[in-house]
Amino acid sequence: MNTAGTTGVDTSQAGRSGPGRTVDLLCMGEPMLEFNQLPLGPDGAQHYLEGHGGDTSNAAIAAARQGASVGYITALGQDMPGDSFLRLWAREGVDTTTVIRTDRYQTGVYFVTHDAAGHHFLHYRTHSAAAMYAASDLPRDAIAAARILYVSGISQGISASACDAVFAAIALARQHGVQVAYDTNYRPRLWPPARASAVMHAAMAQADYAFPGMDDVHTLTGLTDPDAMLDFYLALGCKVVVLKMGEAGACVATVDARVRIPRHPITCVDATGAGDTFCGAFLARILAGDVPVQAARYAAVAAALKCTGYGAVGPIPTAAEVRQALTAA
Repeated sequence: MNTAGTTGVDTSQAGRSGPGRTVDLLCMGEPMLEFNQLPLGPDGAQHYLEGHGGDTSNAAIAAARQGASVGYITALGQDMPGDSFLRLWAREGVDTTTVIRTDRYQTGVYFVTHDAAGHHFLHYRTHSAAAMYAASDLPRDAIAAARILYVSGISQGISASACDAVFAAIALARQHGVQVAYDTNYRPRLWPPARASAVMHAAMAQADYAFPGMDDVHTLTGLTDPDAMLDFYLALGCKVVVLKMGEAGACVATVDARVRIPRHPITCVDATGAGDTFCGAFLARILAGDVPVQAARYAAVAAALKCTGYGAVGPIPTAAEVRQALTAA
């Protein structure tokens, strides 16, 4: 998508006109309507739970449920999934002033299936409205007024134009003293490891907060030792690195120290969106004044609670639920 006219796309702002309210956290990426596989019914039929996904949208909702002021940057189709996302964000208090809608491209959709090895994704996103987003579509004033810009590897991997738009957003954020947060979220179906590594690490070199996943880092760098992984991202120039290690918890590192954050014990039902919940909750607590280790401990509980229900969004806990779990721990 290019509102400058090179693709001939007719676009409109969703939600409202004008510059909109100032938000602290702006998330950027691709929302996707979700169909999550449920256990077989008594009749043996397979059913799917309709919901919402997209890594940075999940993180935006997680941050909003923790009380942060959040907005979202993307493009949606003029379709049922797009309408559904606008209703979702309105319910969650996520500002949609910076959402573009188009009747030329559709909103992406994906399916989640489950087996003994975990959860698996099947995406239908080629030429989605978000994938056609371009640097010329960026809400420059909104980015300049935010406190943190949050993006991911998926935000860049969905298309060349979206990749360039993220780089432009990062440059604009840094120009205006806005902090940048980046989650790897590597998806092999989007791009090969060599290209993903080059792009992600060029972006992460400009990040204040880096959220690499341990499996992602192994694929992108070949490293296997967590300390070596932390060293790698600190050497890129990231101010704070939070290595997400799944069942092993997380580790928060700066040039001066590193602290291991244990996994909060729960019975996992569906881990879809757990990492996104971690990132959103972490950034919400940073905005609230927590230091990184405090924010990571809080985020670990939020991510664990998310795993107790099906779907990427529905089970994301509120601040009250996280506080209750922290008190009981």
